[in-house]
Amino acid sequence: MTKKILITGALGQIGSELTMYMRKIYGDNNVVASGLSRKEGAEKVIESGPFEIVDVTKPEQIAEAVKKHKVDWIVHLAAILSAVGEKKPGLAWDVNMNGLYNILEVAKENDCGVFTPSSIAAFGPNTPKDNTPQDTIQRPTTMYGVTKVAGELLCDYYHKRFGVDTRGVRFPGLISYTTLPGGGTTDYAVHIYYEALKNKKYTCPIKEGTYMDMMYMPDALDAIVNLIEANPDKLVHRNAFNVTAMSFAPEDIYAEIKKHIPDFEMDYDVDPVLQDIADSWPNSLDDSAAREEWGWNPKYDLAEMTKDMLEKLKKKLNK
Repeated sequence: MTKKILITGALGQIGSELTMYMRKIYGDNNVVASGLSRKEGAEKVIESGPFEIVDVTKPEQIAEAVKKHKVDWIVHLAAILSAVGEKKPGLAWDVNMNGLYNILEVAKENDCGVFTPSSIAAFGPNTPKDNTPQDTIQRPTTMYGVTKVAGELLCDYYHKRFGVDTRGVRFPGLISYTTLPGGGTTDYAVHIYYEALKNKKYTCPIKEGTYMDMMYMPDALDAIVNLIEANPDKLVHRNAFNVTAMSFAPEDIYAEIKKHIPDFEMDYDVDPVLQDIADSWPNSLDDSAAREEWGWNPKYDLAEMTKDMLEKLKKKLNK
């Protein structure tokens, strides 16, 4: 059966690529993109299929889009990320929590499935750092992390209490050449590629030896589609599967880029806010539950991703 999908936050880092990817799979007219406005530079997403203005803090706008397009799946990506969330905690709570509550209520009333991503930010300083288990202590110290843990629990509740087909993954840092990230702690791993090509020099805001899980965007898009298409009978966890593809520190990504750009240089100017957040997150995740329950299997490691990123960015930047 062809799905009718509404994507919130469709003009963001994940959404802008996921919309185009899903339109190829499900057909242009079956994937409805939505955002706060018709953002400049997002014409490709807005014009290649249906687009609606949806503010997720306004439930009537969500309901209107769902009914108008007879939506049966909502991919809920609209969120305030970690670094921005620390500057504006009230906004992060409003968008991330009230927005998700509104989505789940509309899904319940209209019999929609809901995919919404959680994050490695859902863990905290007391979580086991290495090979972090699927089910473990979650006491985050950022507003973003708090909203992600609460969101995981809320999705579980709506599945158990109301039978809403909720599904989700805990994304690590996502790296993409298409759209710049929007205020997350792992953003350095995108900016470093741009600076390597443009200036042959990068000042890293995260200190040496800080390991964080990362994933190349093509793998992230596959994860979303594969989980939505997974057999519900096999899903023990449903919400917030650990998924990862690689774990590296700044010096590792620097060394990999240097193989392609030998005169690339990097120094450090550590941002204490970002560093505190990074230190509270795991070094590496155990994603065996995702592998067992729905066949998760990433294609890109650091070397493959770096090669592809630099090739694609050279074209984009005309370098």
